[in-house]
Amino acid sequence: MPATASYGSWKSPITSELIVSKNISLGGAFTAGDDVFWTESRPAEKGRNVLVRRTPDGYTSDVTPPGFNVRSTVHEYGGRCLVIHEGKVYFSNFADQRLYVQILGRPGGPAPEALPLTPEIAWRYADPVVDHARGRLICVREDHTQPGEAVNCLVGISLQDGAQQKILASGYNFYSTPRLSPDGTHLAWLSWNHPNMPWDGSELWLAPILADGSLGEAQLVAGGLEESIFQPEWSPDGVLYFVSDRSGWWNLYRWVDGKSEALCPMEAEFGGPQWSFGAATYGFASAGKMICSYEQNGETHLADLDLSTLVLAPFDLPYTDIYRPFVSGQKVYFTGGSSVQSFCVVCLDLATNQTEVLRRSSDLVINTGYLSIPELLEFPTENSLTAYGYYYAPKNQDYAPPAGELPPLLVLSHGGPTGATSAGFSLGIQYWTSRGFAILDVNYGGSTGYGRLYRQRLNGNWGVVDVDDCCNGALYLARQGKVDPQRLAIRGGSAGGYTTLCALALRQVFKAGASHFGIGDLTTFVYDTHKFESRYLDRLVGPYPERKDLYYERSAINYVDQISCPLILFQGLEDKVVPPSQSQAMFDAVKAKGLPVAYLAFEGEQHGFRKAENIQRALDAELYFYGKVFGFELAEPVEPVQIENLGG
Repeated sequence: MPATASYGSWKSPITSELIVSKNISLGGAFTAGDDVFWTESRPAEKGRNVLVRRTPDGYTSDVTPPGFNVRSTVHEYGGRCLVIHEGKVYFSNFADQRLYVQILGRPGGPAPEALPLTPEIAWRYADPVVDHARGRLICVREDHTQPGEAVNCLVGISLQDGAQQKILASGYNFYSTPRLSPDGTHLAWLSWNHPNMPWDGSELWLAPILADGSLGEAQLVAGGLEESIFQPEWSPDGVLYFVSDRSGWWNLYRWVDGKSEALCPMEAEFGGPQWSFGAATYGFASAGKMICSYEQNGETHLADLDLSTLVLAPFDLPYTDIYRPFVSGQKVYFTGGSSVQSFCVVCLDLATNQTEVLRRSSDLVINTGYLSIPELLEFPTENSLTAYGYYYAPKNQDYAPPAGELPPLLVLSHGGPTGATSAGFSLGIQYWTSRGFAILDVNYGGSTGYGRLYRQRLNGNWGVVDVDDCCNGALYLARQGKVDPQRLAIRGGSAGGYTTLCALALRQVFKAGASHFGIGDLTTFVYDTHKFESRYLDRLVGPYPERKDLYYERSAINYVDQISCPLILFQGLEDKVVPPSQSQAMFDAVKAKGLPVAYLAFEGEQHGFRKAENIQRALDAELYFYGKVFGFELAEPVEPVQIENLGG
């Protein structure tokens, strides 16, 4: 018989310690020779990224030697930053951003020494490909040697002497995805300029490679100011494929006889926002067969596309979230997850349609009696439109609430804001639901996965549409009698933190909020952020200073007098995306107003927390905070948080 206890006070087996000690993040898998490789980000090792190798007999071992962290900071967010060629790994090391070379060595033996390839200069590298015929890497280089904005270009780097670097393409603000044709005679790549982000408008270029290794006259294949291109890729027979949103949806195309040909037009997304390098949704099993993933109605599908008949045949797989499929012969490797299983590296055998899990992000086995299954929610919002989210009801088999009590609601506002949440299994969400919280994870207007028009709802309306959708989702659930209207809270990180702060300052719906490295002052953000996002707000808000009025109106720091509920803030002190001054200013202003407010800052953390002890502390501190402001007792003691003005 379940015990009777108030929502929020339920004891859960899903502890913060369990989350950080038994959980890792998995990067996309790929093959080299007979072996499979992927990267792991490990909170227990202070967020270090490690390349992992799996041999055909199933033996798994680390490739990256101790003291190295496989991570690039090009665009600050990094992404794909390694390549394997002829038994050697070339990778970017986080500490100094130099490229290193390392012999793969014997599986299970000590990791061979990694030696620097590129000089000790303030250059960063990402998205490398091997130009075998010319003995070089081709990659994106970001130059931080001069004052002012960093300079991005495509370079060729000698595999023998990394100081020998030839600039291949320059002049655009940004570059990504250099891809060599199978015969090594042509290079394709993406580029774009301020104020566009890659999902607003980007260009796909194609150029021949000349005898001296430089590029010949470049040809614009697709894209422009209002067309986003994603993942150019060559088929084995030398045809250039890509994804474009020219139809309003990111769909597949190929370049044939100087023209773009649509492959299987449909209201689905075969692409996504390029926040980091190496994003991919398709690969080739042969010249006539593509394996691709696409998102539709809140789920991701993996499918076989016949390139002759253009018939798309989805696989029947137990995964609703599928990322970065990599095709090697008759095997497809991807990162997959669902609402009931954590993300894992999966191998699909195309000959048998059988799957094998190679690595799990967590080996935890949690009784389903403690797990909340998300419900895809559509709810009405402003201007007679519909917004989307995932609703999680409180779930803990050991407890029942007192008669008539409704649960507190946490509304989650995802980062980006050009991004999306999914129904993939999250221990972080189950941490809350197993304690008696309801969760609404919102895909507000501006989120990806619903086409370009839905994504563009946020243009000129950041701080309005996202806030309205979060508020309307909470109110919708309250009207349905599913949550307590007096205990509505909102939380989010980065752009989600901005939405959180705006919701508290510009609306009167929520009774508490938690901002994780959120933006409080848009004007400061314009002058104090990195190159990649320095013009992001031109579309989301308006050009600055021409529309400085909007920057003032959409900045929560200017409306602290309208905040009427408690707030907790979390911040990494080495954050280059949202500087610590943002959280400090908001804390000082709310404290001066006399409202309950807490601020936790973490040394050594950047944009998003990677260290186990800090992830754990942030989770428990937020729970403690809600317990104090919503008036419930915690099932187990946690380290107290200093809350200013509590009870004042």
